[in-house]
Amino acid sequence: MTALLIKEIRSFLSSLIGYIVIIVFLLVVGIFLWGIPSLGGVSPNNFNVLDFGYANVDGLFIIAPFVFLFLVPAITMRSFADERKGGTLELLFTWPLSDIQIILAKYLAALLLVVFSILPTLLYFYSVWQLGLPAGNIDIGGFWGSFIGLLFLGAAFVSIGIFASVISDNPIISFITAIVISAFMYLGFEFIYSLELFGSIDLFIKSLGISAHYSSMSRGVIDTRDVIYFVSVITVFLSLTHFKLASRKW
Repeated sequence: MTALLIKEIRSFLSSLIGYIVIIVFLLVVGIFLWGIPSLGGVSPNNFNVLDFGYANVDGLFIIAPFVFLFLVPAITMRSFADERKGGTLELLFTWPLSDIQIILAKYLAALLLVVFSILPTLLYFYSVWQLGLPAGNIDIGGFWGSFIGLLFLGAAFVSIGIFASVISDNPIISFITAIVISAFMYLGFEFIYSLELFGSIDLFIKSLGISAHYSSMSRGVIDTRDVIYFVSVITVFLSLTHFKLASRKW
């Protein structure tokens, strides 16, 4: 499995996609945090660190999920789709690896690229730390809770992207499918909850969405229920991927 994992990572790094994902993520987040000032005093950019007046990087954790909605599917869309389209998927199955090991290798390779894109944001934290009055006057617990939550959110989106990649041999279709499923998991349950149609189970419906658990982690407290939720989402979508791969034997 390690050999396949290394092969997948090299595949990302030998093409432009890996570098583009990291650069685009940091560029988009950086523009909102540091580049876009208040807009004429009418519609201020509340994410701008310098204009906001408080030493925090909350904007990073508000913007990042929406950037990931598009960038993570861009990473994962070729994981199985290209293998199937190019006819190399069957060759991959001749490796002395189980289906689960193949899935995990591709999942971990994509997840590592997501982690590589998140790690440089620690520079934003350090910058705001220095800008505080006095230096270091920042909610450390909230930052690390949000940072860990962002890692879990990225891991969940990667599992969805891997599943979307295995159900089609067209990378574009996989890309769109991953965006739709990820957006629904992140925002869909929140929207249904806001309609207040189901009475006593509205809160349960809200708890099914990623946003509720991501927001909970952003408070700086790592609740085991939130961790279990993210692990469950990842397990479900990787299991669906395994089920789809196993269906070839039927």
